[in-house]
Parts: sequence; structure tokens; C-alpha cells
Amino acid sequence: MKKTTGLSLLLVGLFSLAVGFLRAEGGLPGVLPVKEQARVVNAWLEKRLEVILPEIMRREGVDMWLVICQEYNEDPVYLTLVPFEHLSARRLSMLAFFDRGKEKGLEKFSVSRYPVGNLYRAVWNPEKDPDQWAALAEQVRARNPKKIAVDESATFAFADGLTATNKQLLVRYLGPEYARRLVSAERLVVGWLETRLPEEIEVYHQLARLAHLLIAEAFSNAVITPGITTSEDVEWWLWQKINSLGLKAWFSPTVDIQRPKSSVHKDNVIRRGDLLHCDVGFTYLRLNTDHQELAYVLKPGETEPPAGLKAALACGNRLQDILVSEFKSGRTGNEVLAAALGQMRAEGIKGSIYTHPLGFHGHAAGPTIGLWDKQDGVPGQGDYPLAYDTCYSIELNCRRQIPEWGNQEVLIGLEQNASFTREGVIYLDGRQTALHLIY
Repeated sequence: MKKTTGLSLLLVGLFSLAVGFLRAEGGLPGVLPVKEQARVVNAWLEKRLEVILPEIMRREGVDMWLVICQEYNEDPVYLTLVPFEHLSARRLSMLAFFDRGKEKGLEKFSVSRYPVGNLYRAVWNPEKDPDQWAALAEQVRARNPKKIAVDESATFAFADGLTATNKQLLVRYLGPEYARRLVSAERLVVGWLETRLPEEIEVYHQLARLAHLLIAEAFSNAVITPGITTSEDVEWWLWQKINSLGLKAWFSPTVDIQRPKSSVHKDNVIRRGDLLHCDVGFTYLRLNTDHQELAYVLKPGETEPPAGLKAALACGNRLQDILVSEFKSGRTGNEVLAAALGQMRAEGIKGSIYTHPLGFHGHAAGPTIGLWDKQDGVPGQGDYPLAYDTCYSIELNCRRQIPEWGNQEVLIGLEQNASFTREGVIYLDGRQTALHLIY
């Protein structure tokens, strides 16, 4: 208990530091120096291994989990299990987790020459036994696990990181008796990846704040000069700004333009009267953001957007409300999708829902709630149930006719990040309810 308490106090201090950096004065907030980022990530990892992983293993009835991969061909889950400083696997990497019960807790070790940070002790001495696979098999047999989870899955790529070659070698060295105990780690991997610590969610609000400020600056006259700036210019500005802040874009930022079809302009130069849309996501502290927001370029004499565009955004916000109201622990992604679409249609809203989990990956592990081209449900990934202490990118669109544009249909694409806990769905740093204005 003392160790947990000490770790919790450390985390509180680190999170305060993180929030302080994210609220740096002047312009966009800064980010932590790399050394401090490592301290935060490694403290999170230590607590996650202490609190989350044993709970997930027991939930799934697994007493041993093996994560085996090679340098530059890493298992997707591997880098979420090792310290910040470890940017890849080393040669043949073997992490092992053995549940000794609630009293003794989780044993963590690496069948390798060297320990992995302070978290995984090394149990292999190649000078005494040059065969690494034989050393792994010996460690497994010494613990006599009933179920040995390995990363194989036909549904989630995140849980399918064990290569065919390594699987063959594992089976050969374990022998028939222990090979029969191998089971898929699919639900274990997804549970590990999707579950967030309260401290992670707290800092996630600050990441979303940074994303909102980034978009607000991109959609301002500091970046856009109507009649000169192109949508491509703003895309590259976003990419450069993300890089300059010390962040990493996990996909190429996009900016697109909608304007009345009656306009003589068909190019990508941003002009007065245009409706702009962006899609931006970055990685920080091993967590990912993913946002879509909209802006309107005011015409001369205008002080606010046309009423039709404001109503269209309100329609999108209503669809968000409908969707998050259907989030219930234990419901599958497909069940949430069907219920939300049913209410959407009952209210006469024309739209689509394609919401995804968010966390260690941008399109992360967990229940998929629709895809843009699969509005009848997503087999497999959509059948996974929602759980508390997870995060989602609430992504959808509403299509609405705009009277001021000759009843032309406009697509309102929205994406905001949210946490799902026992308190319900909470938007991380809020959501967009008014269009950004460019003068």
C-alpha cells in the first residue's frame, strides 16, 4: 500500500507539472520537456501495470500473458508496455506477466539479456543457456499456468501481434501439454489498451484544450487571409505547428471548403462566405487526440454566420447528444449505433455516425460505433461491449439544407473527444457549439 500511495503522490506532482506547462502564457501552450514527459509516462505505466493489468487478466481468467516480438516488427501492444525511453523492441523481445494472486500480485519479467527499465527483470543468461526460446519455455513450466494468453485475433489488429513464425517456435518449445493451454489474448489486450487511469483522463482534458487552441489559431486571421490563403496552406501550417510544439501528427491534417454552388470560384483559395472544416489529431504523452471543427469566413458587413449554418451546427450538436445518451456499460458498439440512429431518424435528422475509441492509438482498441460506410453495424469490432474508464472520439455528421445558399445541402462534420466513466460521457475540454469566425 505504501508503494501505491507514494506512486499516487508522484503522479499528482507530475500531473500538476503537466497542466502547468500546458497552460503556459502567451499564444499556444507549450508542452513538457522530453525528460518530464518520460517521468509522466513511466509513472502512468507503473501504476497501470500495478492496477489495470491484474484486473483485466483476472477478468479474462488468464494467469499468464506472453508478448513476443522483434525489433522493427513490434507487436502493436508492445510499446504501451515498456518505458518511454524504449522506442522499439530489441532483437527478440519477450515480456511475460504471471498472476500470482491478489496477495502476491503480478510478476513481470523479460526473457532477455538485460532488464527493461526498472519494470521487468531479466531472467535469461545467454552465456549459460544460448537458446532464448528454451529459456522462455523453462520459465513458463516453472510457473505452471493454466491459461497462457498470446496475441492472436481475427478481429482486433492490436491483439494480433504474434507472428506466424514466433507462434510456431513457441508451440515447439512449450511442447504439447503447455501448447494446449495457449488462448487468445484478444479481450485482455483490448482491455489493457482501452482502460484509462483517472490521472490519464485528467490530463486528457489538457490535451484536448491544446487541440482546441491549435484549431482556433488555425481558423483565425493570424493564419488565414481571405482571398490569398489556401486550404492547403492551413494544412501545412497545422502540420508545422504540431511539429514545432514538440508533438507528433498521427495523420495528415486536412482542411476543406464548402461554398454555394453558385460561386464562380472552384479553387481551394479561402474566400469570404466559405464554410471551412478541419480534421486534426496529434500524439502527446502516448495519448492521441482527434478533432473536427468548422469555421465561417465572414462577408463584408456580416458580424455572424448565416442563420442556416448556425442551425446546421446545432443539428450536429443534437446528434452528438443523441449518441452519447445511448452510451451504457455492457452495450455493444453496434447496439449503441442502432439506438442512436433510430432516435436520429425519429427526429428527422439526416446524418451518419462513425465513432471510435481513442487512447494509445488514434483509431484505438475497443467497440467501434459505426463506420462511414457501415451504418448497419460493424461485425466483430462493433460487437465488443463498452466499458467504463475509456475514451472515444465522438465522430459523426449532420446534413442540412441552407436557405441562404439556395437550400443547398451542407455537411456538418464534427468530432470531439470524450471520456466515458460512471459519471457518464464528458467531453474533454468541452465541444464546439459555435462556428469559428474569420474576419
